[in-house]
Amino acid sequence: MADLNFEKIIDEYVEYCKESGKIDLNLYEEYNVKRGLRDSHGRGVLTGLTEVSDVVAFKVEEGERIPIPGELYFQGYEVQDLVNGFKNSLYGFEETTYLLLFGELPSKKQLESFIEVLEDLRQLPESFNRDVIMKAPSKDMMNVLQKCVLTLYTYDPDPNDLSIKNVLMQCLKLIAQFPVMASYGYQAYRHYYLDKSLVVHRPKKGLSTAENILRLLRSDGKYTELEAKVLDVCLVIHAEHGGGNNSTFTTHVLSSTGTDTYSAVAASLGSLKGPRHGGANLKVQQMFNDLKENVKDWENEDEISEYLQSLLDKKGFDKSGLIYGMGHAVYSESDPRAVILKKYAKKLSEEKGLEEEFALYDRVERIAAELIGKQRKTFKTVSANVDFYSGFVYTMLKLPIEIFTPIFAISRISGWSAHRIEELVNNGKIIRPAYKFVGTHKEYKALEDRNW
Repeated sequence: MADLNFEKIIDEYVEYCKESGKIDLNLYEEYNVKRGLRDSHGRGVLTGLTEVSDVVAFKVEEGERIPIPGELYFQGYEVQDLVNGFKNSLYGFEETTYLLLFGELPSKKQLESFIEVLEDLRQLPESFNRDVIMKAPSKDMMNVLQKCVLTLYTYDPDPNDLSIKNVLMQCLKLIAQFPVMASYGYQAYRHYYLDKSLVVHRPKKGLSTAENILRLLRSDGKYTELEAKVLDVCLVIHAEHGGGNNSTFTTHVLSSTGTDTYSAVAASLGSLKGPRHGGANLKVQQMFNDLKENVKDWENEDEISEYLQSLLDKKGFDKSGLIYGMGHAVYSESDPRAVILKKYAKKLSEEKGLEEEFALYDRVERIAAELIGKQRKTFKTVSANVDFYSGFVYTMLKLPIEIFTPIFAISRISGWSAHRIEELVNNGKIIRPAYKFVGTHKEYKALEDRNW
């Protein structure tokens, strides 16, 4: 055993995995299997019913699907109307969370009471920051959130109680504590990995979720009203997006098994961490950083077009063939979240003196849509999705890149909670998809008879 070439053996195992796990893609069509739970047009296959939210991308006239500007509804209310209604408030996220959980917008008194409940639940258990977050800091804040969520199971006197009252209390605590856990996780990372001063602010009552996030992340705890407003809008538009997105579907799948809230949320966090889901805005920012290095004149549309075409030709940036932040599985004419966020990105860019950079994003969005349409001859219009502008907004807010995806999670925990409760209230069957076996049946041979 002393002469065991470990690396060589592992390399052999890798090749076995690649060969054994390879599926002929033509079989998906032959057996009419919806790969990725999508039909031939990329639309999601119906797997459940929900009242929590609705995503609308087309209307039907005389049996024909006609694309329309995208619409997003939370419990029946269009998100654009909600954002407009919250224009004089920094508590839009709190109102949205109340709406998602309880099905209707709160009265003024109900909102004040709900805000107080979240404030009372925001503080982490005694010594939790020291014993859990600081003791084993991580470079990835999504893993920090997962670790914290799973550890909170041990602090819960009755973690497996699936009564709606208990699950609601668990969800409310997670909604309140996510900003604190993510912020403390980042401060620990900053201190132990970047050798910076350790700054730990306590969450402050009388401040909204958006205000507390900025206060917890910034050493001086200061922020402008516009900064808090823009972040609040970000939290609102990311709070929910139909039951079909990967992380919310994960919530339904885990909840259908009868598992505890902490396990379900930890799994959803794992889903959201993926670069094809919540991590997409990081790719947009990295792409724009690369663009700025290669495009010298931001006003030269030919130069921008040449760069973007190199991405589509798999020659530029990460050679994936993608222009990140463009296109969506459901929306075609427009992503309503991107439309909303673009307006606030423009306002913030004016406050920060970054109008030229906003203009660059605007040009890239327009040129990219044209190039993708020509190259792919796609049947639907290609538009910017919410990730296209969110990373830019977070950068203007001086949020560290490590916190981009956790901000998504801080917002989406509201939607996950609503869907978990919906799954439990309806006491649905365990979600069990089917897979078609396309391998071959083999005859067993004793070890001494295997000559391969």
